[in-house]
Formats: sequence, C-alpha cells, structure tokens
Amino acid sequence: MGYFRNLDTKLKDMTDLFKKKDERLLILINADPDALASAMALKRILYRKVQSVAIAHVNDISRPDNLAMIKLLRIPTLKLTPPLIAQYDKFALVDSQPHHHPDFEKLKFSIVLDHHPLNKDKPVEADYKEINPDYGSNSSLLTEYLYNLNIRPGKLLATALLYGIKTDTQSFERKFHDVDIRAFRYLTKFYNPLLLQKIVRSEFHKEWLKYFSLAFRKIKLLGQGSSVFMGKVESPDILVILADFFLRIHNISWDMVSGLHDDSLVVIFRGDGLRKDMGKMASQMFSDLGPAGGHKQMARAEIPIEKIDKTHAHQFILSRLADYNHKRKAKGKQNSANGVSALGDQESA
Repeated sequence: MGYFRNLDTKLKDMTDLFKKKDERLLILINADPDALASAMALKRILYRKVQSVAIAHVNDISRPDNLAMIKLLRIPTLKLTPPLIAQYDKFALVDSQPHHHPDFEKLKFSIVLDHHPLNKDKPVEADYKEINPDYGSNSSLLTEYLYNLNIRPGKLLATALLYGIKTDTQSFERKFHDVDIRAFRYLTKFYNPLLLQKIVRSEFHKEWLKYFSLAFRKIKLLGQGSSVFMGKVESPDILVILADFFLRIHNISWDMVSGLHDDSLVVIFRGDGLRKDMGKMASQMFSDLGPAGGHKQMARAEIPIEKIDKTHAHQFILSRLADYNHKRKAKGKQNSANGVSALGDQESA
C-alpha cells in the first residue's frame, strides 16, 4: 500500500480539461487557511497547463492569521468582482461547494475540490469534482494530488498546507482521517516552522479586544449551550474568534455567536461533536432563509437582513432555536415510541 491513494487516472482526467494554452483559470475560495492553502496548491498544479491562473476570494479578509498567512506565504488573492470574472473563461472551486455562496452559484465550474458534507438536495456539478467529507482538511486532499503528480511543495506552499490541516482539524482535536496525519507528516519535511509560528501567533487585532468585553456582558446561557448576539460588527471573523473562545468554557458543549455585518445576519456555530451536529443544526434552523450548514463541530449561516427584524435579531435566533429543539424532541419521542434509540440532541433551550 502506498503512502497515499494512487490517483493517476483521476488526475489525468482533471489535467486533461486544460489543453488550450490560451485558457485563463480563476480559482475561487471563501478565504480561510484551508481554502487559501488549497488554492495555492491547485495553482501550482495547473499553472503550466493554462495561459494564466489566479485566486479570488468572495469574503472580506480581516482575521490577522489570514492576513499574516497571505503576506508571509505570498498568496496572491484578489477580491472577486464582475470585471475580474469577465477576464477568465474557466473556473475552479476549492474548500467549498457552489451552493455555499451566491457568487459561486452563478458560475459553471471545471473543478470542485472539497471536504465539506454533501447536500443531497444541492448536488455539485462540475467537469471534474472530488468531494471527500471523511477528510478533516481540504489541504490534505491537495497534498495527495501534489504527491501523485511528483510535485515537491516548496517551503511556502508546504507551510500553507500544513497550516490548513492544523486549523481545520484544530490540531487534530476535531474529526480527522488517516490521510490528514500522513499529509501533515509528509509536509513537515518541507515547511518553515518559524513562518508557521509567526502566522499562528497572529490571532486578533488589538481593536477587537472591546468585543470580548461586550460578549461577556451579552452571553446567554442555555443549558449546556450559549448564545451571544453582538449587534453590528466590523467583520464576521470576530464572531468566529468569539465562538471558538466560548467553547472552551467548562460544561459548555455548543455555542452560537451572531452579529450584523453589511446586509446580513451572520451566525457562527461551534460544538464539541458529542451532542449536537452543528452543520445539521445550522441547516435546519436557517437554510430556508439563506446559506446555512457545515461540519458536525463547526457551521455558519448567513441570512439577508430584509428577511428578519434586525431590531430583534437575537430574539429571532432564539425563536428559531426553540423551534429546532421542539422538532428534535418530537422526533425523539416518535423514535422512542417506534423502539428506535434516538441519538443526537438531548437538550432544549
């Protein structure tokens, strides 16, 4: 058995999509460490197959670790705009699926590479696709691709991929696969530990400290969970940092941190994976209003403000949570009546 899967046939199918040297490829991402690293790797794989290849992100990038990663590892990503789209004739998507963002849904993709759970109601269409939810990181998948193509990652690329694995598996505290471990071990031969250390230590801006103080005052405890509504925030990344932070509290097994940004209500979900499935929870609570879903331990929802009363946004979230728990409890009773052991949510707010 080889170190990784043998992907010779699969990768030939992917690279054979690009036979015209005048083609221009744009790799799209919702920028985070795993997505940035995956895009960097795919660009390395295909840059000789096309006239030009670039990376574009749909979200605002403000988290210091992401900014440090882009600067120190020299990742040339651009904000996606209609004029930028018009310059390219082929598109790839990594660490995401077309239904995850409205801007993705508008495009026809040649390649989709992802590790998020599939939505049976929204199948992924692409000339070449690999969706592998068993993998803890999309960077592990791209490391496999590089290995099979005999491409040795340089220090910057290896550091990016290693950081992508580290963040999406939360240093192997979240769900991971044997391939994640193999990829991590393989990349340690090539990465720059000092660069990685510099990126890891860039966690938040000094200006964000005020949000911690506000969150402490606003937190609402819900059994073994918590919910915090932050009001208007300058970046959704603040919500992500707070959601990760509050999950560290003793006897808190899940949390929701929400806020208003631009024209959307953004809700970040985090959980320990033992009781609640955060991806299913986010989807069942909000998918009728906007993009919502994710992994068992981490998820996200974005709801257009016009679909809610922003004056009472937190009450809206809590009402949706109560409906979700009521349906889960009713389903549990039905399963018990039918002699089926009901695993999953065991709490109500």
